Amino acid sequence: MSKNSFGTESTLAVGKKSYTYFSLPLLEQKGFKIARLPFSLKILLENLLRCEDGKSVTAADIEALAQWDPKVQSRKEIAFMPARVLLQDFTGVPAVCDLAAMRDAMVELNGNPAKIEPLMPSELVIDHSVQVDAFGSKQAFAINAQKEFERNKERYLFLRWGQKAFKTFKVVPPDTGIVHQVNLEFLGRVVMESPPPPFVKGGKGGIWVYPDTLVGTDSHTTMINGLGVLGWGVGGIEAEAAMLGQPLPLLIPQVVGFKLTGMLAEGATATDLVLTVTQILRKKGVVGKFVEFFGEGVSRLTLADRATLANMAPEYGATCGIFPIDGETLNYLRLTGRKKEQITLVEAYAKAQGIFRTKETPDPEFSDVLELDLATVVPSLAGPKRPQDRVPLTNAKKSFGEVTKGLDKSSVAVQLEGKSAELTHGSVVIAAITSCTNTSNPSVLIGAGLLAKKANERGLTVKPWVKTSLAPGSKVVAEYLKEAGLLKELETLKFHVVGYGCTTCIGNSGPLPEAISKAIHQGNLVAVAVLSGNRNFEGRINPDVRANYLASPPLVVAYALAGRMDIDLYNEPLGKDKKGKDVFLKDIWPSTGEIGDAVRKSVKPEMFIEKYGDVYKGDELWQALPVPEGDRYAWEPDSTYIRKPPFFEQMPRQPALPADIPGARVLVSLNNSVTTDHISPAGSIAKDSPAAKYLTSHGVDPKDFNSYGSRRGNHEVMIRGTFGNIRLKNLLVPGVEGGWTRHLPDGERMSIYDASMKYQKEKVPLLVIAGKEYGSGSSRDWAAKGTRLLGIQAVIAESYERIHRSNLIGMGVLPLQFTEGQNRESLGLTGEEVYEIAGIRENLSPGKILKVKTDTGKSFQAVSRIDTPVELEYYRHGGILQYVLRQLI
Repeated sequence: MSKNSFGTESTLAVGKKSYTYFSLPLLEQKGFKIARLPFSLKILLENLLRCEDGKSVTAADIEALAQWDPKVQSRKEIAFMPARVLLQDFTGVPAVCDLAAMRDAMVELNGNPAKIEPLMPSELVIDHSVQVDAFGSKQAFAINAQKEFERNKERYLFLRWGQKAFKTFKVVPPDTGIVHQVNLEFLGRVVMESPPPPFVKGGKGGIWVYPDTLVGTDSHTTMINGLGVLGWGVGGIEAEAAMLGQPLPLLIPQVVGFKLTGMLAEGATATDLVLTVTQILRKKGVVGKFVEFFGEGVSRLTLADRATLANMAPEYGATCGIFPIDGETLNYLRLTGRKKEQITLVEAYAKAQGIFRTKETPDPEFSDVLELDLATVVPSLAGPKRPQDRVPLTNAKKSFGEVTKGLDKSSVAVQLEGKSAELTHGSVVIAAITSCTNTSNPSVLIGAGLLAKKANERGLTVKPWVKTSLAPGSKVVAEYLKEAGLLKELETLKFHVVGYGCTTCIGNSGPLPEAISKAIHQGNLVAVAVLSGNRNFEGRINPDVRANYLASPPLVVAYALAGRMDIDLYNEPLGKDKKGKDVFLKDIWPSTGEIGDAVRKSVKPEMFIEKYGDVYKGDELWQALPVPEGDRYAWEPDSTYIRKPPFFEQMPRQPALPADIPGARVLVSLNNSVTTDHISPAGSIAKDSPAAKYLTSHGVDPKDFNSYGSRRGNHEVMIRGTFGNIRLKNLLVPGVEGGWTRHLPDGERMSIYDASMKYQKEKVPLLVIAGKEYGSGSSRDWAAKGTRLLGIQAVIAESYERIHRSNLIGMGVLPLQFTEGQNRESLGLTGEEVYEIAGIRENLSPGKILKVKTDTGKSFQAVSRIDTPVELEYYRHGGILQYVLRQLI
């Protein structure tokens, strides 16, 4: 590394410094048409040039990508070596657990534990653990922060150990911000510089310069694509492999160009734009593809608008949603207080490589092109349970009527703040300005503040049954809202800062007031949450809330004022002013000009410089934590948060050969669009669940259960929570929701966990049967880890979301896909059959057709969704971490 077969190693002088880089223009001179390539593929191509070692990356790989044919779906696999790895605490804690366990396994296998060390910058932001317990007061932030530390002390101690034990691992403490916003505002480099790897000999030497690229353990890692940085979400297990120097295999992707023209109309927000784009791209079908935005409309989007669009790539199904580097990129780097030398380097390098976009830059070639006139975007919501289900605001009332169609028009009286109120279907009980999608965007946050100001001037108030919250993605947000005089306006409407982290969107909305919760259950009401997030899947936001809508921050405030979803905000008043006059949404909606003026006056570079100046230090609570010593972690046997994972127990130095799967039973049979939230919930732990019973037996009081996300360092909790979502519909138990199944052949109904344990005692291998889009949603590694620990050896689905398919292989679970036109229904599969999967033992290969037989005489073919030779190696080793461990030995 690097073999430099094409002679592209070159020198770039910037100021008084000289850098080594691998030049795309020099590759163009070798006869390749590089200029026509999409921006994202140029980044991948540079990665191959720099990492060419003759093994993971060959000259043939470089040629294949340089000769990319936009009209052909390539079956050629390439190896991607990201420049850094980004983690958040929900997924980061189990990743560090695995690394700690790998050090122990190294010792047990007579290897060197010091080899288990991140080989590239790895940064973790603690952002998923704060919960909205307190709200509607100035004390809310302090109370929630205190409770967060009380609940998560064990996890935070463990992360402090990891920060000290691993040399290249940094932790951004809690109550700082959301990982993706911190990445955008601070961690993102756009261009990296580093010494050449120690094993590089010869060449020009000096400091290397190359594009900033990354993978992250959260699907919304793609938000950084708005800054021109190529990266996407992977499972924790893939991220760990990348941290340990393993390149990530991927097929050369198709790239869909999304052309933007025109400009947003008055009243339309970046949130409305992203909900529109999400609907368009979901309908188009871009799973496994790159999406790249281009066209003159791109120049009219702020960097924050671009980041909003990039953030929701998982919602529209793409691997990434990227924008090129241009003048707006440089403006944003200046705005966020990046150093002048870094900005100069970004501009010089991007221009030298031909990856800097100007108005004169020709449009690249794409596999397909979609187009949107920004002027056609209208105010919108998405819901009640999927981000792609956009509803124009004009149709919101009618659309919600479809949700409650056929239900009794019941209402329940409640006493709130000393007054009587009525809750009905459609009562908005949660209104949350939250999530990285929108809290990174000053225009929509300032817009919410201005709307609040106008509402206050007219004397409007939030309805007493609404749980309000403001969870900024960074501390800078509170600063510029203060500077604009709008934080106090939001607080007047009870939108107080509740924490700096991912709250309602991840399921950390906290409990509803008891009277509200009781009323919802008493009347079996369809209560509503409105949040400025990116996820609204069933059972995710709050167990008491059945309908969840994504909306812009100003609309969140508007619905808090209205207090109900069954309202036409265009033609019905939000309330009455001090004189008894009707106040409509149009009366208090701020203009684009007002918002722009406020943003320009209040968002300043000094705020970013100050807030990120000592970002790793943390507050008094963080600094007071003792740091555990030692290169190997001293596991606490009684811990209910951090336990040594079992994946390396009794692991032999050589893997066994893969075997066919005879005599298998179906543990879970599922319909379409089953998400990783259904498979591995992140939110609250139900009091009658197997996980609750485990925690209770270990002396944990129900009030201290915390969430599944916070317990991810304990496999005993997580295996019991697998397929534990309260809204899961297992077809083996029709008419029942939650983590239930039937043990066969006796038919006894029991929890999925208990049935799994019984099957494993009987030595019965297990399967999952599913429909389309299996595993969509978050890059949740425990959805695959839990599947493996339940004894499930294979999943047979109609189609998979990219990350979950990859994660299943990474845990040694075989993903199979029904052949075209076939599914559970067409084959008449009930899930009660006994299955045999043949063809695994004999020359299993990527895409191999396997034969599946049942004891009822039915047989069908299924395609192995092991897509690449490297994935096949992972599967043969029983998982990616076992593979890496054996390579290091």
